[in-house]
Amino acid sequence: MEHHVVIEKLCSCAKKEGLSQISTYGDKPSALEAARTQLSYMQGRFCGKHEFELVEVDNHYVIGMVSGCGCGAES
Repeated sequence: MEHHVVIEKLCSCAKKEGLSQISTYGDKPSALEAARTQLSYMQGRFCGKHEFELVEVDNHYVIGMVSGCGCGAES
């Protein structure tokens, strides 16, 4: 079964970094590790006005923007 890490909305910071909106992994532990790494990267490298959270939805991991800076978040 495939597991996905999904960035719910790609803001301009994510686009500048060239992040993919969806990444696919072969197993759940790998997907979780990748999601945590990506979340940490986003929190540490983006403009600093974003706040993100990681939630599990149907065995996939979604990184959602809790608050933003108005920098152009798009679905």
